[in-house]
Amino acid sequence: MQKLVIYGGKPLSGEISISGAKNAALPALCASLLTNDTLTLRNVPDLKDVTTMLNLLKQMGVTILTNDQSEMELSAADLTNPTAPYEMVKTMRAAILVLGPLLAHKGEAIISLPGGCAIGLRPVDQHIKGLQAMGAEIIIEHGYIHAKAKKLIGTRIVMDIVTVTGTENLMMAACLASGLTILENAAREPEIIDLAQCLIKMGAKIEGAGTDVITIQGVKALHGCTHDVMPDRIETGTFLTAVTASGGEIHLKGAQAGTLDAVIDKLLEAGAIINSGKNWIHLTMNLPPKSVSLRTAPYPAFPTDMQAQFMALNSVANGTAIITETIFENRFMHVQELKRMNAEITVEGNTAIVHGIPRLDGAGVMATDLRASASLVIAGLIAQGETIIDRIYHLDRGYERIEQKLAQLGAQIARIN
Repeated sequence: MQKLVIYGGKPLSGEISISGAKNAALPALCASLLTNDTLTLRNVPDLKDVTTMLNLLKQMGVTILTNDQSEMELSAADLTNPTAPYEMVKTMRAAILVLGPLLAHKGEAIISLPGGCAIGLRPVDQHIKGLQAMGAEIIIEHGYIHAKAKKLIGTRIVMDIVTVTGTENLMMAACLASGLTILENAAREPEIIDLAQCLIKMGAKIEGAGTDVITIQGVKALHGCTHDVMPDRIETGTFLTAVTASGGEIHLKGAQAGTLDAVIDKLLEAGAIINSGKNWIHLTMNLPPKSVSLRTAPYPAFPTDMQAQFMALNSVANGTAIITETIFENRFMHVQELKRMNAEITVEGNTAIVHGIPRLDGAGVMATDLRASASLVIAGLIAQGETIIDRIYHLDRGYERIEQKLAQLGAQIARIN
């Protein structure tokens, strides 16, 4: 099993490029199921979750041609097996995103129910309820969703909770439904806007993406297109937070500041100096960071996917921070690992109280989920001595060549077997 070894305690400085967004690439790949034409996607990140999704689509019969590392052509013209087996779904919950497109275009889908998730419950009942409202016949047996529909019918769907994948699944399904579909209490994340832009290029009629009410006028068929996946705002936020914690200076190419308003506000509060343009962000950190309290909530509020990274930042900041997690009930598993590095953190329910200390100590730690692993990388970069991070396969699910990018910034970091 691979591990990361980090010798921390020095500032980071340099320039790196931001990769395509994992959470935008995965639904865009599933959009290929909506047409018999070829969908060309560019800026696709080289990640474990992307590889898993490509393998899932291949076993369904989708032909995939990779032009270079980040560009690929997908065609579902010869799709023969509308099934997502448990072996694939259990490692990546985003596999549920094939449900809506398969049902809308092929009239049937057999999808394994996702298994447990380390950071908390992520029920798919909103996906099922929405598709049933559109006329789908759905039964669940032996751990699989069996869905059929001769033709989905547009309708008004009010989601009980804000769900990103639920919004994406129903939006894709509605593109080929008869009539008008209205999604209320829809998620507003930038990745949903990115998916909508891809679908519109394919011929879909969508309005309101990025607001809590999305309207989709169904069309008879979608066609192929070429689409560039948006840059990853969580990767962007992670690197900005790392430099804010360590001190130094970073220039991020291909980054979109407008997708990170809540995070940038908190980094400014911590003492960072930030400038940005259309496709770049520049951050300078000259002084020790100040503690910043935060509360996670659905976009455009502070993202739960950045909570762990800010926990690492606050562990060496001046003052005391209160971090409240409202999205996932088990998203403080990194706390015990940070405490192994001498961090002073107390957890009370869904709130963590972080007392900043002058420095962390390097130690052996274990990643428990994707964003927790990013927080441990930041902790290792700011700790004195050697930090060894185990179970970094979590990291490879969402960060493209993170150790190479950090090395470009001067970090002493290496991957070992």
